[in-house]
Amino acid sequence: MDADLVTDLRAIANPTRRQLLAWLRDPERHFPLEDAIADPHKVGVRVSHIQAKAGLARSTVSAYLADLQRAGLVRATRIGKWTHYRRDEVRMADLITTLGHIL
Repeated sequence: MDADLVTDLRAIANPTRRQLLAWLRDPERHFPLEDAIADPHKVGVRVSHIQAKAGLARSTVSAYLADLQRAGLVRATRIGKWTHYRRDEVRMADLITTLGHIL
């Protein structure tokens, strides 16, 4: 198994990280957008909104998002003082395809 796939599988092994990915798949449904400063599909969702929904410490959410970013499953964009995260749908599709071929 190649190193990238191992990194991906470790990232999605955690149920909270899987939940974050699920929420980011449909940000309009899961996050308040009335005070969003950017398009959640193009730029992403502010970490503070993700943290509030998860009910976890900001440092914990940031660590989970960093793990997902290292795996390439999410992308981070900084706007002013806020960091936004969105899913990398191409990378997600590649992972699903790879899993389909090896399983």
